[in-house]
Amino acid sequence: MRASDAAYNALQEQILEGHLAPGTVLAEVEQSERLGVSRTPVREALSRLVAAGLATQQRGRGTVVSEISPENIDQLFELRIPLETQAAALAARRCDPTVFSALAAEFSDLPPEAEAEDYYALAARMDAAIDQAVANPYLSGTLANLRIHLTRIRRMARDRPERLQESAAEHRDICLGIASGDPEMAEAAIRLHLRRSLAYIARQRQSEPVSTP
Repeated sequence: MRASDAAYNALQEQILEGHLAPGTVLAEVEQSERLGVSRTPVREALSRLVAAGLATQQRGRGTVVSEISPENIDQLFELRIPLETQAAALAARRCDPTVFSALAAEFSDLPPEAEAEDYYALAARMDAAIDQAVANPYLSGTLANLRIHLTRIRRMARDRPERLQESAAEHRDICLGIASGDPEMAEAAIRLHLRRSLAYIARQRQSEPVSTP
C-alpha cells in the first residue's frame, strides 16, 4: 500500500470514529510525525479528505476536519433516500434471492443484547450485497461516498439499544423485500427505514445536539 493511501485510510478512520473531532486542525508536520510518514503522502491524503468532504481548507488555519450541521444531515438524506430506494428496487430485479433471504435471517437472529458493531457490520454486508446485485458502479460509487458521511452522523447520534433493535427489524424487511423480487416492496421497506432513521436523528438533535463542543 502506498504511503499516501495508508495515511488517508488512517485519517479517514480517525475522523469517522470521532478521534479527530470536527474543527481539528490537520497540520502536515504534526500528522506526518504522528503517522510516521513524510509530509508528501500526508499532503496527498489531506487533499483527498478535502475532496471527500471530510475536511475543508480554512484561511489562516489550513486543513480542518469538517463540521456536521443539521442542514448537512438533511441534505444527505435528501440524496440518500432516492438513491437507496432506487438501489433496492434494482437489487430486487437483479439479485440472487437466496443471498437476501440469508441476510434477513441473520437480522432476525440478532439478539437484543447484540453489540452495535455487530449490527453495523451486518448492515454493511447488506449494503455490499445490494451494490453487487445492482452492478452499477456509478450508483454504488455515489452511495459509498454518502455512507462515509453517514457513518460520522451515526457515531454522533449514538443509537440507543431499542433503536438498534427496531433498525435490525427494518433491515430484515428490506432484505425480504429484495428477496421477494418485488421492487415496490423493496422500495417501501427501505424508504420506511430511512424516514425512521432521519426522525430518530432529529429527536436526538433536540435532546442532545449532534455535534461536538
